[in-house]
Amino acid sequence: MVLVGDVKDRVAILVDDMADTCGTICHAADKLVSAGATKVYAILTHGIFSGPAISRINNACFEAVVVTNTIPQEDKMKQCPKIQVIDISMILAEAIRRTHNGESVSYLFSHVPL
Repeated sequence: MVLVGDVKDRVAILVDDMADTCGTICHAADKLVSAGATKVYAILTHGIFSGPAISRINNACFEAVVVTNTIPQEDKMKQCPKIQVIDISMILAEAIRRTHNGESVSYLFSHVPL
């Protein structure tokens, strides 16, 4: 793994579509801290968190690991206080409604329902 850019004295945010065993994202976090990042956050669309994932996150240098609720995370959150969940049910419901009614879904890119 090669880090490109300067993270010294900066907050780093890792973004990924999904994390399963979390080996890669934890390795990336270690790399960022070794390069001088002051804090590391992870933002994930789907937190699968299988096998050693929870142990790896607990032992990693993350301030927080933020995931959507596309997969239930209640049990994982009890095992790992670093995991935070964002509810995306409203935006998914609106995307489904717009698709059903033949309306623009790309409109949601700049107008997120609350």
